[in-house]
Parts: sequence; C-alpha cells; structure tokens
Amino acid sequence: MAELFNPAVLTALAVCTMAAAATIVGSLIVVRGNPSSPRLLAFGLAFSGGAMVYVSLVEIFNKSISSFGEAFSPNAAYSAATLSFFAGITMLGVIDRLIPNPHAGLDPKHPDAEQARMRRVGLLTAAAITAHNFPEGLATFFATLDNPSVGAPLAFAIGIHNIPEGVSIAVPVFYATGSKKQAIGATSISALAEPAGAIIGYLILAPFLSPAIFGAVFGVIAGVMVFLALDELMPEAKRYSVGHEAAYGMVIGMGAMALSLVLFK
Repeated sequence: MAELFNPAVLTALAVCTMAAAATIVGSLIVVRGNPSSPRLLAFGLAFSGGAMVYVSLVEIFNKSISSFGEAFSPNAAYSAATLSFFAGITMLGVIDRLIPNPHAGLDPKHPDAEQARMRRVGLLTAAAITAHNFPEGLATFFATLDNPSVGAPLAFAIGIHNIPEGVSIAVPVFYATGSKKQAIGATSISALAEPAGAIIGYLILAPFLSPAIFGAVFGVIAGVMVFLALDELMPEAKRYSVGHEAAYGMVIGMGAMALSLVLFK
C-alpha cells in the first residue's frame, strides 16, 4: 500500500483523474438544456448513439485487435476481436431478454412509461461507458507511470473524447428525472471508474493482466456499446424526433467523437 503514495504513482493517478473529470463536462453541457423539449431529447439521444457507435467501431474494436495482436498472429487477432465483439452483443441481448422491461404493462404514451424508458436507457448507457472507462483508466495510468511525456498527451486526448461520453450518460438521466444533480451525479460515478481502474489495476490486477485479456475486454465492450446504441438510444431518439433531429444528432455525435479521436492521434 505504501507504494501507492510514491510520487510517480500519485502523478500518474492525478493525470488519470483529470482525464476522467472531463466526462463531467459533458453532463454540464446537457443540464443547460430544457428537460421538457422532446426535439432536444431526440437530438441528444441520437448524438449519444452516434458517438458510441463511432468510438466502438473505429477505436475500441481496433484496440481489441491490437491487444490480441500482441499475443496472436494478425489473422488470429482479428478473429479473436471479432468473436469478442459479437460475444458482447450476445451478452447484452441475453441480459435484455432476462431483465424485465421496467415499463411493461404501461401505456406507451403514459408519462411513467416515458420516464421508465429513459431510466433504463440511462442505466444501460452508464453501465456500458463505466465498463469502458475502467480499462481506459488502466491504460492512462500505466502509460503515465512508464513515461509522463507519453501519458500526459494521452490523458488530454482521452479527456477530450470523455466529453461526448459524458453527454451520452447525462442525456437520458436528465430527461428521465429532470434533475441536474442526478445527471451530473451519474456522470461523476462513471468518471470515477477511470481512477478506480487505475488503483485496482496497480494494487491487485497488474500481475494478471495480459494483452489477450485486454483484447477480450475491449472487444466485448465494443459489442455492448454498439448493441446499446442500436437497440436503445437510436429507437428512443426516433420516437421523440419531429423532423431530422435523430439523423442530425447521430451524424454530429459521430463527428464530435471523430474530432476527439483525431486529437487523440
């Protein structure tokens, strides 16, 4: 435990925490909106869905391939990443079947059903992004611990693309509850996954981590996030859309995530 208070470890943890805190910035953007506006809700949900699909297919899936590539041949690495991706989709599909729908039996247009749908979307989105933040925190922490000149730019880039992730979490929570505190609180909990992942990884998991494990984790998370975006976020966005808010939100969400990844490079 004493090693946790080593200056190099504390520096790496601070850098990781600052990157994670950017997630909360996304929620602050959301809570400035009007929780009673269906068109703004449609745009926000589609923005979230677009951002999640883009980062999953362009970034997280490629992380899975590169991680597996450290343990297997290129063809085997791609196959393993693909299997992990569809395992994530299958896993969330099974969970979706097993967990009772919280608004079953209610009139679809009833306010309670509307709020139940948004609570469900918010919970699933927060869980998926929190799971993604855990290994991301590990990566930032260990990169900074190994070489701060590499870790700091990495943390900055991760912080930038944490902003649209914060939006993804805050939108359904804010519109389900109308509470700014709950929206910011849900985003804050997800943000804590990054430094938590760093600490747990450093103290407990480090000896057991391997490229293959990272590859499987990233592949499953990519599949989970794509399924969530297509099954929950985009249908809800279309439900509340009056015009082209869903299409515009999806494209702008993809663009925002793409810009963050360009800065990441």
